[in-house]
Amino acid sequence: MAERTKRWIAAAMKRLMAKKPLDKIRVTEICREAEIERPTFYYHFQDKYELVAWIFFQDADSTDILSVESAAAGMNKMRQEMLFYRRAYEDSSQNALWQYMLEYFADRYTRLAKEKLGVEQLDTQTKYSIRLYCYGTVGMTREWVLQDNITPAEVIVKMMFASMPERLRQIFNL
Repeated sequence: MAERTKRWIAAAMKRLMAKKPLDKIRVTEICREAEIERPTFYYHFQDKYELVAWIFFQDADSTDILSVESAAAGMNKMRQEMLFYRRAYEDSSQNALWQYMLEYFADRYTRLAKEKLGVEQLDTQTKYSIRLYCYGTVGMTREWVLQDNITPAEVIVKMMFASMPERLRQIFNL
């Protein structure tokens, strides 16, 4: 039931973001559009930024971040909902989507690296390489969404993988 309610609220948010930028949307409007009470919204989400991040994470969780094909499919899905993602990336508030994404992907790559290496802790250089790569890929994804709607997702993803630090390429057998 909770998952269905979250999806319902997310659909309302996407409809609102089709009409105006994220910074112009208030929780009251989201509740009105979703036909829910404010306490229901706050039961599921801390704020509208967490809601937007949750929408992104729903798509990102189904992406194999070590597969060019899967990552490109994820970016192509973003392209299908380009207005939503453009409006989300345009927002530069203290809870900007790119910051949520950075932490999300850094955590995913960290967990994968620990699993591949069979360790509890990563060395400082590996942690740095993961954050550097995540900053780069999140930043370039943002740039692609905001400025480049010509380059195919497959090309962008291949360039990202080619730019991965050698240490990570070794760990992930790429």
